[in-house]
Parts: sequence; C-alpha cells; structure tokens
Amino acid sequence: MPAYVIAEIDVQNPVDYEEYKKLARTAIEKHGGRYRVGGGKAEAIEGSAPANRLVVLEFPSTEAAKRWYYSPEYQEAVKIRHRASKARVLLVEGV
Repeated sequence: MPAYVIAEIDVQNPVDYEEYKKLARTAIEKHGGRYRVGGGKAEAIEGSAPANRLVVLEFPSTEAAKRWYYSPEYQEAVKIRHRASKARVLLVEGV
C-alpha cells in the first residue's frame, strides 16, 4: 500500500532551503519516493490557506517512507530545513 508524506512548509531562508531541496531530492529518490506536489500554487477552498509551500511525496509503503525519513542522508537535510523553515510533516497511508 502506498504511503504519502505531506509537508506544509513556511520557508524563512530561501538560500538555505535551496540547499535542503537538493539533498532531500537525492534521499527521496534513493528510498523509492516520488514528488506528487512540489511547491506549486496552493489555494484554500475551505479553511485557512497553507503555508507558503506544500509538498506531497509518494512512497511504495509506510516502511519505505520511514526508512527515508530516518536515513542518515535525509537527517542531514533535515538539519538544513530546520534552519531554513518551519514545517509540519505528516505520514499518511494510501488506499
């Protein structure tokens, strides 16, 4: 069953965030993940609008998503993301 990582990100340091994106993409692909939404325009049709960036990743399974998130290469990227932004990141099982 696929799993999705949904991140709502408020980028505060765009220069550092660009560095994070490069490292993150490599780690995501290494663990079988794919971008489904990558920061395009998001519009609220109910409730409040998301932060300035919304990302959706698809992984083959919850286990694959967790291996990616907790991998050493992604944890290096996370340090940069924490410096560059504030985020809420969710892991959701697909159907």
